[in-house]
Amino acid sequence: MANLMKELVSGVVESVLKEILKKAGGTTTTKRQKRQTRSASTGRFKKAAVAKAKPAKKQVSRRKTAASRSRIR
Repeated sequence: MANLMKELVSGVVESVLKEILKKAGGTTTTKRQKRQTRSASTGRFKKAAVAKAKPAKKQVSRRKTAASRSRIR
């Protein structure tokens, strides 16, 4: 009896694991590729120039005055 229960439980666990692993394929969206430009003289692909990162701008909060808030209503 114990052997039968063990077999039943292991069968259920195996089927659940198979189902989980089947769904965990990791389907991600495809990323767009930019078209590469060729050099006019050699015909080889040009290396893309890396743009420098701009420094982050400081956030300026615009606080409304009581007069401007009452004007909206």
